Amino acid sequence: MPVPGPGYSITVRLEAPPSASAAGDLTSAVGRAGGVITAFDVVESHTDRVVIDLTCNALSANHAKDITDTLETLPGIVVRKVSDRTFLVHLGGKIEISSKVPLRNRDDLSRAYTPGVARVCEAIAKNPDDARRLTIKRNTVAVVTDGSAVLGLGNLGPAAALPVMEGKAALFKKFAGVDAWPVCLDTQDTEEIIRAVELIAPVYGGINLEDISAPRCFEIEARLREKLDIPVFHDDQHGTAIVVVAALRNALRVVGKDIKDCRITVCGVGAAGSAIIRLLQAQTPGDIIAVDVDGIVHRDRPGLDSNLKSIAASTNKDNQSGRLHDALVGSDVFIGVSAPNLFGAEQVATMAKDAIVFALANPDPEIDPMEAQQHAAVVATGRSDFPNQINNVLAFPGVFRGLLDAHARTITDAMLLAAASAIADVVDGDRLNASFIVPSVFDNTVAPAVAEAVRKAANS
Repeated sequence: MPVPGPGYSITVRLEAPPSASAAGDLTSAVGRAGGVITAFDVVESHTDRVVIDLTCNALSANHAKDITDTLETLPGIVVRKVSDRTFLVHLGGKIEISSKVPLRNRDDLSRAYTPGVARVCEAIAKNPDDARRLTIKRNTVAVVTDGSAVLGLGNLGPAAALPVMEGKAALFKKFAGVDAWPVCLDTQDTEEIIRAVELIAPVYGGINLEDISAPRCFEIEARLREKLDIPVFHDDQHGTAIVVVAALRNALRVVGKDIKDCRITVCGVGAAGSAIIRLLQAQTPGDIIAVDVDGIVHRDRPGLDSNLKSIAASTNKDNQSGRLHDALVGSDVFIGVSAPNLFGAEQVATMAKDAIVFALANPDPEIDPMEAQQHAAVVATGRSDFPNQINNVLAFPGVFRGLLDAHARTITDAMLLAAASAIADVVDGDRLNASFIVPSVFDNTVAPAVAEAVRKAANS
C-alpha cells in the first residue's frame, strides 16, 4: 500500500562515466530498488566523468539507504554524498521573526523603541485591553506542548517536539496570517504546565495545545479555559473533530443518509476520539459505539477512567459489549483514530449498506484503503496519497484567525460546529462525490471561510 513520498526524499550526488547509457543505468537502478526519481541534474561535465544530482523519493530511511547501496554497485559509479532533503529543510529551523516597522534612522528608533515606546507602555498600564490593539497579542498564538505525545511517535520530550511545533507555526502563518510561536515546556507535570501557560498568556491572543498525552490533556485544557481570558484549543482533539464532522456531513450527502439514522463506530478514545464523539453528539446521531484497546466501551465494563465513564454514559444505547469486529456489524460509519491494520474487507462487508470508512491512523490506517473500497461507498484516510485526506490544517488556521479577529475570550462547541460547516460548504454540490468530500489543504478559500464562520459564531 505505501508508496515512496517526499517525506523520505534524498538527493544523491554521484560521479558517472560520460557514456550514453549512464542516465538509463541510474534510473533503472533506482526503479529496481523501488524508488521514484523526481529530478536528474547534471551539475558538472568533464571529458572523463559527469557529476549528477539524482533526487528520488523512498519509503523510509532504510529504503533510502537501499537505493544508495544499489547505485553504488553500478560499474563506474562513485557516490560522493547523500543528502536527506527533509533534514535540509530543518537546518536552522523553519521559522523566524521579522520586523513590521522600518528601523532606518534615529527617528524610527525613537518611535519604535525608547523614548516613544514608554508612552505606549503607560497607555496599556491604564487600559490593559489596549494590548490587543497596540501589541502582537492581537495576532499571536502560543503553540504549547510538553512533548508527551509527538505525532504517532510517543513521549519524545520537548526538544524533539520542537520541529513539529515549528511546522505548526509555519502553517498558521501560511494559511491564516497568524503569528504563532513554539512553546515547548520541559515538564510533564499537569500543575506546572497549567501554571507555565498561565504565566506566559499575557503575550498571546490564543493558546494552541499540541501533542500532550491523554488523559492529562483534558484536564489541562479545561482548567486553562477556566483561568485565562483568551481561547484555549487542543488541536489534537478539536481540530481533528472539526474536520471529521465536516467530512462526515459531506459523506452522508454522497450516500443519502441522515446522521440521525446512523450508527457510528469510533475506534480510539484518546484525545481525538473523545472530541470526535462529543462533537458528533451535538448532531444527535442514531447511536455511537466507542471502542478502545480493551474493546467496546459500555457502562458495565470495569476499570473505566473518568473520560471513558463519561463516554459510556452517553453512547452505546444497548450497552453492547465485545470487540471492534462486533461493533462494526451493522454500523453505517467507521471512524478510526487508533492503530494500523485492525480489520479487513470482510469486516467492512458486515457493515450497513453504503458504509462510510474513515481510517485515520497515520501513516498506516486501520484498514488498507483499497480493501475498504471493496465494500464501503466512501473511504477517507489521514494520508496525502489517497483521496479524501482528513487533515487538521483545514481547521486550526481559520479557527484561530476567526477567534483573533473576534477578540474572543473563549471557544465554544457552536464555534467548532460553525468551522465544520464552513469546511463542508467549500465542497459545493457540483464537486461533491465519493472521492471528494473535503477540500484540498491548499484550497485558499478554506481558511477565510472558516475564520468568517468562527468570527460570526463568536460575536453571536
